[in-house]
Amino acid sequence: MICVELSFTDEPARLAARPAHRNRLRALHEQGALLLAGPWDGDSGALLVFTGDRAEVDRLMADDPYFTIAGVDVVAVRGWRPVIGPGRFAGGVDGGTGGASC
Repeated sequence: MICVELSFTDEPARLAARPAHRNRLRALHEQGALLLAGPWDGDSGALLVFTGDRAEVDRLMADDPYFTIAGVDVVAVRGWRPVIGPGRFAGGVDGGTGGASC
């Protein structure tokens, strides 16, 4: 999984582009490419958790102009290996074999 952390300002261009961006995120979620997404309290930024690898996430971000619009900064893009969680993620993405530590 890949986590993308964003930082926001109140730039009018960002606010105008947000509805189309959220529709795109909904479509990615329905396709299984996006696990979770949502803003930080105070709308200062957001966290997105993608299910693919870094190359796929880079491609998805390149296809969405929101990531390069004024008022949006990509703070970090990091791989993440959950070790505790519900459903298919319980035990980590390595199936609980100990490949990830907490």
